[in-house]
Amino acid sequence: MANLKEVRTRINSVNSTMQITSAMKMVSASKLRKSQTAILALRPYASKLQEIMSRLSSSLQASAEGVYAKVHKENPEDEKILLIPVASNKGLCGVFNVNVLRETLNVLKNDYSAQYEKGNVDILCISKKIEETLRFRKYRVSGNENELLDKLSYENALPFAERLMADFAEEKYDRIIFIYNQFKNAGTQILVKEQFLPIVGAELAKDDEKPVDEIEYIFQPSKEEILNSLIPNSLKLQLYKILLDSFTSEHGARMVSMTKATDNAAELLKDLNLSYNKARQGAITNEIIEIVGGANAL
Repeated sequence: MANLKEVRTRINSVNSTMQITSAMKMVSASKLRKSQTAILALRPYASKLQEIMSRLSSSLQASAEGVYAKVHKENPEDEKILLIPVASNKGLCGVFNVNVLRETLNVLKNDYSAQYEKGNVDILCISKKIEETLRFRKYRVSGNENELLDKLSYENALPFAERLMADFAEEKYDRIIFIYNQFKNAGTQILVKEQFLPIVGAELAKDDEKPVDEIEYIFQPSKEEILNSLIPNSLKLQLYKILLDSFTSEHGARMVSMTKATDNAAELLKDLNLSYNKARQGAITNEIIEIVGGANAL
């Protein structure tokens, strides 16, 4: 009977876990639907704005916003880098956080090891999980913006974007890089290392279009006024798109993870019920044998 009690306890435990994972799956599915609609609606506008800015990149050096265009460092080891990994404040989302952490460590070891050794790399986390792990491994973490993930909106992201642009303009950093998961679909996230600043221009247009230098533009108002307005707005939108991409990917990963956990719990529950029924049948059979044996002894 002790065996039956243990199996019954496990059945109740697995059943409770399955209810929790199922509820988390539905919550993530609801959040995913909302954020997926937002990111898919934002991408065409952000992509077109980025394309326009890339086409005008040849004019950046002559504009008042040329400060956003190029790094002027003779020795790359003297570059001051700001690395911003974006992931999740919570767990239970598969390898979502692990992939960003692994890429962050790879970038530190392979791309900017010399700068890190000289103290020229700052890490600013937008993820409690990434921050905790980096601090535990004794990496230098300069700060965090984890609260952005709690109430994600364009308005809440604006001050952070403006701060990053100001830090770059004041030469506090020579390069600002984001590492995050880009949303493709609920089951697939693409790990991306994206340079936020300085602005990367495009030398050639897409597909069979003309090279950028051969495209003629008529500017109204002046080129400088357009660039002065376009570049900051484009960078703000780019930052919000990065955060929204990561946020959507998180809920896609969590929904898939919780779906698998629920399915596994259902399979385990099925096996436990089978084991319980077999043990119960065996116990009843033993009792019958004992009763029959006792009757025969009389």
